[in-house]
Amino acid sequence: MSETPQDIYALRLADRSAEADRWVAFDGRLQKVRLAVFAIGVSMLFAVFGADALAFRWLVLPTVLFIGLLFWHDQVLRSREQAERARAFYQRGIARLEHRSAGTGTSGTEHEPADHAYARDLDLFGEGSLFERMCLARTRGGEEMLAAWLLAPADPDTVIARQQAACELRDRLDLREDLCLVGDDVRPGLHPQALHQWGEAGPVGFHAAHRVVAVTLALITLTTLGAWLLGSLGPAGPAAFAFAGAAQLAFAWRIRRRVQATVKAVDGPTRDLDLLARLLERFEREPANSPRLVELHRAIATEGLPPSAQIARLHRYVELLDARRNMFFAPLGALMLWTSQLALQIESWRLACGPNLGSWIDAVSELEALVSIASMAYENPDHTFPSFSGEAPRFEARGLGHPLISAGECVKNDLRLDGNPQVLIISGSNMSGKSTLLRSVGVATILAQAGAPVCADALELSPLAIGASLHVVDSLQEGTSHFYAEIKRVRQVVELAEDRLPLLFLLDEIFHGTNSHDRGIGAEAIVKALIARNAIGLVTTHDLALTRVVEPLGSKAANVHFEDHLDGDRIAFDYQMREGVVTKSNAIALMRSVGLPV
Repeated sequence: MSETPQDIYALRLADRSAEADRWVAFDGRLQKVRLAVFAIGVSMLFAVFGADALAFRWLVLPTVLFIGLLFWHDQVLRSREQAERARAFYQRGIARLEHRSAGTGTSGTEHEPADHAYARDLDLFGEGSLFERMCLARTRGGEEMLAAWLLAPADPDTVIARQQAACELRDRLDLREDLCLVGDDVRPGLHPQALHQWGEAGPVGFHAAHRVVAVTLALITLTTLGAWLLGSLGPAGPAAFAFAGAAQLAFAWRIRRRVQATVKAVDGPTRDLDLLARLLERFEREPANSPRLVELHRAIATEGLPPSAQIARLHRYVELLDARRNMFFAPLGALMLWTSQLALQIESWRLACGPNLGSWIDAVSELEALVSIASMAYENPDHTFPSFSGEAPRFEARGLGHPLISAGECVKNDLRLDGNPQVLIISGSNMSGKSTLLRSVGVATILAQAGAPVCADALELSPLAIGASLHVVDSLQEGTSHFYAEIKRVRQVVELAEDRLPLLFLLDEIFHGTNSHDRGIGAEAIVKALIARNAIGLVTTHDLALTRVVEPLGSKAANVHFEDHLDGDRIAFDYQMREGVVTKSNAIALMRSVGLPV
């Protein structure tokens, strides 16, 4: 019997937990050793200076031992942190498998556009969202890439390339664990767009001679200072140092604007480069066979030093530049032309590597998005990668469910939308499963066109735009009622049907904010308009009068329904979609179940 993802996660969790516990115990013992060595050193210090019982050289041993223990303890703390992070990685993985991870991941709410055609309606972002369930990205660029894939459909060729890459990465659990270990949780400081712009900006205007002059002047200044302090230059020492300092000051003043521009430009976008370098290094040594992964590896391939080493070099320059803010180092830094020297090094790096920086970041971002899809495929082996048909609008699913509902609770349905029928009018009682079906169809279409697996036994579809009206709210700030907000959204959906891609529309309780007469007229007109525009979709309703919309549409529309039954004094649902119009309602029973006197 093959092991399930949960079995593998549990085994690895036990192993990483044991390792973390060992490092915690060792850390505790090492702290006691450090304390003992410190106490011995203090005692010896007293014996040397207080009692003259020991020679001064005896202090060398505890000092060297204590410094060595400091470095060793730092390595132990790093190993402990790595083991604890690995343990947390598998704990989160098991939580995802058990559908109790809501609120523990990256919500992605900052990536949700205003007035998007379906993002809010289908719960793409936020706590317990699809994005939170999927995202394993460690950088802002990876988050933005995954969000962009969910917010806009890709063409079938791109989708197939992502599917192939995700299939190749699906079983590489070590890769996903390693990515978790390269740093803390998601870093918001690495701004891809700012780095793109910084890398591609024009030259500041330094010349090759500036680097030679800067090094030469710093050496002369430090040499004359040393000679003056040692008395090697005699009475001429102060004058020589002053002359060297003046020359250095004049040079620094001459290039000050270029130095300031370089330092200001690099100060913001290059934070958290260490994370980017380590991600690149891990991806560089990961094998690639599928066409898209081969292309991404080619994008980060360079002559000479690999991108990870190049980024690490820039990271060191930025860290060294920060030393100028240290009040104790600042005087020495001024004598060494520290800021100018590093500005010259950074600008030289940018001119050599800056044009490639954007492609490196994009490659890492895409790899992170692909890893997120691969993880979802691994953790849901019963999900399937969909296939694509021609350009005629089509959505045909067998055993369709919602990926955020646990397997034990998810009831699956078959569904077909094409020219016969183009639209299904779904009637049914409260809580019977109508809205869930709309969300299942919408989320499956989003995942399919992002290159991810879907919660279905099989799915075939054509390229589709998506327009949804499921979660419309009024706005006190804009002074709009719920009904007005809904008709604005429906107008947006109808306008989408004019675009190049055929539209999949999902309308929940259409026009329920108005009276039955106006609702019927409006709903019929909208359905006819969408069918005329070659759209396919689903419309749910409580108003059984709307089910008559299908009569003049012939085979282009059909009625289906969800129903319930009484189990004692409790209303039960089977969430199975059936043909025809629902024949009963549970509204009165629900009112009575909560104690209303009806």
